Amino acid sequence: MTTGNQLIARFEKFANPQLAEKWDHVGLQIGNPDLPITRLMTTLDVRPEVVDEAIEQNVDFIFAHHPIMFHPAKDLDTRDPQNAMYAKLLANNITVYAAHTNLDTANGGMNDWLADQLHLTNTVPLVPAGNDPISGEPVGMGRVGELAEPLTPQKFAKYCMDVFAIRGLRLIVNPLDQEREIKRVAVLGGAGQDFYQQALEAGADAYVTGDVSYHFAHDMIASHLVVIDPGHHIEVVAAHQLANLITQWKNENNWQFEVLESRVNTEPFTFITK
Repeated sequence: MTTGNQLIARFEKFANPQLAEKWDHVGLQIGNPDLPITRLMTTLDVRPEVVDEAIEQNVDFIFAHHPIMFHPAKDLDTRDPQNAMYAKLLANNITVYAAHTNLDTANGGMNDWLADQLHLTNTVPLVPAGNDPISGEPVGMGRVGELAEPLTPQKFAKYCMDVFAIRGLRLIVNPLDQEREIKRVAVLGGAGQDFYQQALEAGADAYVTGDVSYHFAHDMIASHLVVIDPGHHIEVVAAHQLANLITQWKNENNWQFEVLESRVNTEPFTFITK
């Protein structure tokens, strides 16, 4: 019998909550980690469709990247879809745990997974964040590394669509830089527009991040930084990689529970082109 607490203790040696940003809400979200785990499911997001999937699959522990409770509930009126989701989780004895910016910062975590998808080499942290409280090793959010061969902005954009398996993205490029060679690349999963200056300081020719806003995009163009915005949902790689990690620890510790990956697509946007 393996409890949620045992899994959490092992995970937090890998991505300690102290690595999370101050504004973030990581760790236990809902439920009782004292209970044994029989079936665990990994996911990027915890949305009503994901909860329904978990119930259908007899899951009793959801391990997510994005926290389910970013904002405190003002009431528990279950006519509200978010509150109804909380009630359904509690009624079905499902525990939810989230590792967000601590997983983004941890070595071997989210941003290493994204850098690996881009096949970047010689990677270093984009935004240094001190040392890991467990290992003492330097850590930081985002990664900067080298492509195997230089690409133009258009070719790099298509390359990103291929490696992230997405149907569309936004390319932000100064007209004078259309034929520029991209060799050194920075990547930061999620919403990373606030760190584009660090990408420039790190010598990046291009920056891959999501949720770029209109005025930031103008500033990026003026700075001659090529930016690829493939969206926030490329972080879905976490569902697979977390499942791999937990399966590895399960085998090492002889934990007796099943590990599943959510099959629900939580991308909220549909790309329509002319």
